Amino acid sequence: MKETIEYQSIHGNRNHKDSLFRKVFRKKKDLLDLYNAINGTNYENEEDLEINTLDNALYMSVKNDVSCIVGCTMNLYEHQSSYNPNMPLRGLIYFAQLYNIYTEKRKLNLFSSTLQKIPTPQYVVFYNGLKNEPDRQVLKLSDAFQTEGGCLECEAVMLNINYGKNRDLMEKCRRLEEYAIFVAKVREYAADEKISLVDAITFAIDECMKNGVLLDILAEERAEVYMYILESFDKEMYERDLKENAIAEGLAEGLAEGRAETLRVLIKKKLAKGKSLEEIADALEEDVETVEAMIKKMEEFKGSLS
Repeated sequence: MKETIEYQSIHGNRNHKDSLFRKVFRKKKDLLDLYNAINGTNYENEEDLEINTLDNALYMSVKNDVSCIVGCTMNLYEHQSSYNPNMPLRGLIYFAQLYNIYTEKRKLNLFSSTLQKIPTPQYVVFYNGLKNEPDRQVLKLSDAFQTEGGCLECEAVMLNINYGKNRDLMEKCRRLEEYAIFVAKVREYAADEKISLVDAITFAIDECMKNGVLLDILAEERAEVYMYILESFDKEMYERDLKENAIAEGLAEGLAEGRAETLRVLIKKKLAKGKSLEEIADALEEDVETVEAMIKKMEEFKGSLS
């Protein structure tokens, strides 16, 4: 018998606070696998990992997604479904709280004449928004400074975890790949205008369970996962973002084609004046290889017409 979920019951609990990403990596084993995949290490003992994720119920409304200490590193993992250039500043705030807790817990004397050693911070932002961001990029706190210089820096390595991106990382961490597959499936069904969001989530969950994707979470906490997606997923906004991205990509292609056509016209004029390849490239401030390739295409096109 197919499981059904009443829409009203899903909205009955507004105290749901965990993100799906946080839920997927709440177990030490899965978090340790993610750490190993990112750092190229091979820790196997779960006791080597200390979870120190901030809970807003205890730490003055400051809550991060996942953080842990492994070896000599303090690791902060944040998930973002939209590009956010302010993640370094948020990371600085999180790290300040994390180190405050660390020093108090270990009773480190910060007034001592002896240098107190602390774990090295590592900050990773997992991005799975709709914009086509690169597999890896570094966001810096100093980019937000109003003047050059400053005594602080915080770098966030942003990894694109949309399905199909960062393949090597996904191969090393199956749990992360399953998360990417599940999100992709929800979006795939949600993009169908004939399917309601309620059905889209149901279809995505059913298909992923059938294929063993996040099976443990979906089997044990299907209703909770369903509720999280339903409350956080805005189908209208999603469809609008898809259209905006398509328009942006079309404009980019149009601008590129327009620039190429301009170059072809200028090259043709300079060739008629007997200019050499190097002279044309210098005049147009283009690489010789680019000009040469365009001349070759122009000649091929001309030959196809004859």
